[in-house]
Amino acid sequence: MRNIKLTIEYDGTNYLGWQRQRTGPTIQEVIENSVEKITGEKTTIYGSGRTDTGVHAFGQVANFKTESTLEPDVFQKGLNSILPKNIVIINAEEAYQDFHSQLSAKSKTYIYKILNRPHPSALLRQRAWFVPSPLNMESVSEAARSLLGEHDFKAFAQIGKQDKSTIRKVLDAGLETQDDITEFKIEATGFLKRMVRLIVGTLVNVGKDKISPEQFRNILESGEKNKFVHAAPPWGLYLKEVRYRDQSRHQVRHAETNSTE
Repeated sequence: MRNIKLTIEYDGTNYLGWQRQRTGPTIQEVIENSVEKITGEKTTIYGSGRTDTGVHAFGQVANFKTESTLEPDVFQKGLNSILPKNIVIINAEEAYQDFHSQLSAKSKTYIYKILNRPHPSALLRQRAWFVPSPLNMESVSEAARSLLGEHDFKAFAQIGKQDKSTIRKVLDAGLETQDDITEFKIEATGFLKRMVRLIVGTLVNVGKDKISPEQFRNILESGEKNKFVHAAPPWGLYLKEVRYRDQSRHQVRHAETNSTE
């Protein structure tokens, strides 16, 4: 049995997120069905993160087990030939047996795009959050810096029964603006449900001078939501990259790609 690692780019506009749902199409379902067409095997695709309805990805990572002897590049080309155009496999490689796209992850990076100008965009309406009000980016940057380090993100999460802890460690957080687009970038060892969207929605209230950077820090430290904590819409959010512990260990040399267990 071989373990195939996929790196996936997708436009999440028409999907109910990553994870299979009974009520509509998901990224996981579409890829699993496509793998079955190629291999004749029913298999489960394990994703690095369960992106929500309407959320996009530049670098979602997934893995699945197969007895197929097809080379990884054949998997990539074959899947891309039958997947819808809004899902693309940008890389396929063989990984060691113990590699798991979620459990082996060291960190994940998300970006959130904000279109900040007086008029909306026809082309970016499902790619960025349109905020017509001027934003005080200096205050937003100051507030974003308070996210660095290990914190309890209870105030910025939709907590589920599966969440044993709401403590997460943020490795990087900041803003980059080019023309009318501001990108908020955050890298952490893990994320809670709606965490990035709740952070961004609250940061925009900082930018509108509805709350100060100090008040943003107080929300984070207190763990208590208030009327200024709300989720930004999903269509501005992108899973950018997933990093792994001991990356080279999980990559099987090309000469070994035909081996099976």
